[in-house]
This record gives sequence, structure tokens and C-alpha cells, in this order.
Amino acid sequence: MTDHPPSSRPNVPIKALLLDLDNTLLRNDMEDFVPAYLGALAEFMADHFPPDTLIAHLMQATRAMMNDTDPSRTNMEAFDAVFFPALGRTRRELAPLFERFYATRFPQLRSLTRPDPVARPLVEWAFAQGFQVAIATNPLFPRTAIEQRLEWAGVPPSEFPYHLITSYEDMHATKPHTAYYLEIARRLGRAPEECLMVGDEWELDILPALRIGMEAYWISDADERQETGDREPLGVGSLADFYDWVRRLPPPPT
Repeated sequence: MTDHPPSSRPNVPIKALLLDLDNTLLRNDMEDFVPAYLGALAEFMADHFPPDTLIAHLMQATRAMMNDTDPSRTNMEAFDAVFFPALGRTRRELAPLFERFYATRFPQLRSLTRPDPVARPLVEWAFAQGFQVAIATNPLFPRTAIEQRLEWAGVPPSEFPYHLITSYEDMHATKPHTAYYLEIARRLGRAPEECLMVGDEWELDILPALRIGMEAYWISDADERQETGDREPLGVGSLADFYDWVRRLPPPPT
């Protein structure tokens, strides 16, 4: 698919860039990362829970979180309602263990990832232009795990004042629910039409964003789209391709 030039957009200025994290800002093959993450967590907790039992309950709770549509509770609350009762323990009892895991063992997973050299120039440019910048990663992880991966990508929140980082502590839906994207727009104070979603997953990142009226750019080296109706992403390509493309957008009006 040929990229649509910015001038072909409807006359609604883009004011917010929503950037996915894994395989967008950070090169991270989730087929390798997730099993390694689960294995590391199971090993770290092995003195307290049989690994198979821990992982089974964690996956069950994650599925419950992903299927939850109750806007009155956070993703973390949906997860907790299944996970901790299944283990027969409370969050308060186990929180110190999980904190130590994310402080000491999770950082070792960095070796499975690689920074994309375009990520930092892109984020620097977006802030310099005056765009709102949100990290729109699937909020299945605690914030510390997301902040660490942003650091691995070379764009840590200690250096960039992101307007929003979606994590399981404070979001109320997950991808691919359109409620996730609507919540981002609401928290940024933007209409969906003022937001541009950038991500690598067609079903998780691009399609739901398009469905609620956002614009989208697909980070992909293959155009394997499904039908979207009348709307398409503005472009398909690498992060470097997107960086070349997005610099033709006018700065957001003040």
C-alpha cells in the first residue's frame, strides 16, 4: 500500500501521537520475550509456589483481565480478583516478592531486546514539535516493567515527560478493546480524530484505533491487512519510514 501523504487527510490536525512499545519503539520479539519472562518469574517464585501452578494462575488472571469490560475497575483490580485468591494469598503478602522480581530479575531480560535507532530521534522530534506523546502499550504489565522497557529503547520517562503511559495500574481496558483507545483519547483531552496510533500489531493496534476514528500508521514490513471498511492506515513501513513520513505533518496548533 502506498502511504497517504499528510495533505490527503481530512482537515483535522493531529495533536497526539500514540506510540506502541514492543516491536515499535523497542525491538522485542514477544514469542521469545514472554516465555522468558514467565520462566524467570516462575524460577524466582519457586520457593513459594510450584512453577506450573503459578504460571497457570497467572495466565488465567491475565485472560480475565483482557476480557474484563467493567469501566469501574482497573486492569490490575481485574487481575487481582482472580490471581491472588487462586494462590490463597493477598496482594499485600506477595507485593514485596514481586517488587524484588522487577527490581532484580526482570532487568536481565533486556538482553532479549534491541533498541531501534530511530526511537529516540522520533520521540525528541515529537516533543519539540509540541505533540502530546502517549506510550500506548498493551497495559498488561505493571508500570515498572513498562518504564524499564522504555529505558531499554533509549526513551526513558526520566528524560521524556510523556503525557500518558498506559499500564495495568490505571487503565480500565486492554487491547484490542476500543474502550482502551477511547480512554486514552479522553485522558489526553483529545477527540479520536486528533490522535495518530503507531503500532506493529494489525489486530491490536491498528484496527481498533481506526474503528473509533483515530488515524493510524502500521509498523510492518508486510501488508497483510484485513478489511477495515472505508478506512485504511495512513501508511505501512518501518519505524524509520514512519519518522520520514510524520515529519511532513504540520505542528499541532497551539
